[in-house]
Amino acid sequence: MKFGTRPVRSIVADPNQRHVFIVDQTMLPFALEMRTLTIWQDAAEAIRAMRVRGAPLIGVTAAYGIAMAMADDSTDEALKLAHVGLLTTRPTAVNLAWALNRMVNFLSAIEPPERADAAWAEATRIEKEDVSTNQRIGQHGLTLLQSLHRKHQRPINILTHCNAGRMACVEWGTATSPIYQAHQAGIPIHVWVDETRPRNQGLITQWELEDAGVPHTYITDNAGGHLMQHRSVDIVLVGADRITAAGDVANKIGTYLKALAATDNHIPFYVAAPMSTIDFSIEDGLVDIEIEQRGAAEVRLIRGLDRKRMICDLVLLDDDVAVNNPGFDITPARLITGMVTEHGVLKPNKLRQIPR
Repeated sequence: MKFGTRPVRSIVADPNQRHVFIVDQTMLPFALEMRTLTIWQDAAEAIRAMRVRGAPLIGVTAAYGIAMAMADDSTDEALKLAHVGLLTTRPTAVNLAWALNRMVNFLSAIEPPERADAAWAEATRIEKEDVSTNQRIGQHGLTLLQSLHRKHQRPINILTHCNAGRMACVEWGTATSPIYQAHQAGIPIHVWVDETRPRNQGLITQWELEDAGVPHTYITDNAGGHLMQHRSVDIVLVGADRITAAGDVANKIGTYLKALAATDNHIPFYVAAPMSTIDFSIEDGLVDIEIEQRGAAEVRLIRGLDRKRMICDLVLLDDDVAVNNPGFDITPARLITGMVTEHGVLKPNKLRQIPR
């Protein structure tokens, strides 16, 4: 899959050297820089520092982290150490635990001398599955956009929140996959791109859409409700970091407010996510999902370019100002029109019917 002048993947694995190359997303969209991960600790640092982010990509990176650990030391002790070290990097996205548990369960049945090759092969399978899964999510989401276009007979206005795009996955993205596929199918669309302070991950979505030639407009976090009131939004499409068995969704902070505004204005609100994002062990998102508390520096500083086009961080708040920086919020299932999964578009209360 190519996008404009930058046919780049968020992650590229080298099976010969057993290294992994990632786009350092802390530099996006101001600079496109690659980093090399050679040991599992590099993968852990990349996840923790958000050099890779987005639930599916975190899972793929963690899987390769285990594979790199096995390339160095394939004993049970080394496997356990890497598992625990990677698992503690970020608490909210369930794909992290899903990928790690899959790797550990797979490798536990294999003798240590054979684990290095087997681990790399399994991580590669997880990577390839991510591409296929998100492509299928896009195909199912495409039917929603086609239906809206037939109904309105004009360009469809889509509002998305944060970045659930190809930089949050291996390719396609989750919430952006229907957008890319609609654009490639010739359906006229326009995307409202949320800013999503404090890390401004909407900038990455804007960067992706510009590269793909998709019409879009960048807006501040709080403009979405106003646009919905004035009938400038036809559908809201967001991703997810964790979904409960009952259909509650943890996603980037501010998603809940978008869902409230969409409900109040009778606008369909859809969550696009793979089955690996569903945590069937929990029911109540408000009670059972740990919300990651991010560092205060993310709020106190803002990154951009100076007049010489050099990347710089500007101080917005002094260190003595109290800051609360939750990374996610919970959108209750009652506010969600449907879930766009690789198995189709489902009501939140029908998730248990998905084949596992």
